[in-house]
Amino acid sequence: MNVLNLGESNSVLNSYIAEMRDINIQKDRLRFRTNLERVGRVFAYEISRTLDYSVKEVTTPLGIATVSTPDTPLVIASILRSGLPLQKGILDCFDRAETAFVAAYRKYGKGDYFELRTDYCICPDITGKTLILSDTMLATGASIELVYNTLIEEGGTPQKTHFVCPIASAYAVEYLQKHLADNVTLWTAAIDEELTGHSYIVPGIGDAGDLAFGGKI
Repeated sequence: MNVLNLGESNSVLNSYIAEMRDINIQKDRLRFRTNLERVGRVFAYEISRTLDYSVKEVTTPLGIATVSTPDTPLVIASILRSGLPLQKGILDCFDRAETAFVAAYRKYGKGDYFELRTDYCICPDITGKTLILSDTMLATGASIELVYNTLIEEGGTPQKTHFVCPIASAYAVEYLQKHLADNVTLWTAAIDEELTGHSYIVPGIGDAGDLAFGGKI
């Protein structure tokens, strides 16, 4: 698996990430969702540079123009629920992309033990296409690997896959590098070193789903 950390370069992306982390700005749910959407657009632009292109002719009011546009068929998947604003930002840039949704969650047992489950998956045929899988946080890497395998079971094997995870832990990055093939690329904006016993990233951002949509019982 390839890893591209866009946060290592100075760009406006870092401003969005800083606001997402800020405990005071986080209180504004609309702002948090907006920042996730903007982050999604930045990643989509960068991913667009890796796609296959060909030159087309476009008729204007005054003549014919030639322009190189992408040909790669895309499927953009999201892990419910925190991944939704991120997915929307990506979709804003890829008008013709198909979409997929997966519900993944932790089923807790005694102590710190939890089991990862996926109870819902809907996706188009992804065979031979490019899959973009978005999730706000990448803590252990196990959940996104489970979702990735679920999508393959349901929709087929993509030609290439891009994981878009704005905040990742060093543990998850190392885990995925050991378990995923070379045709998978992880796009992130920050890699945090610490992971708690409950698998929360430190400093991280907290619970992205709650910050975007409110708390849960």
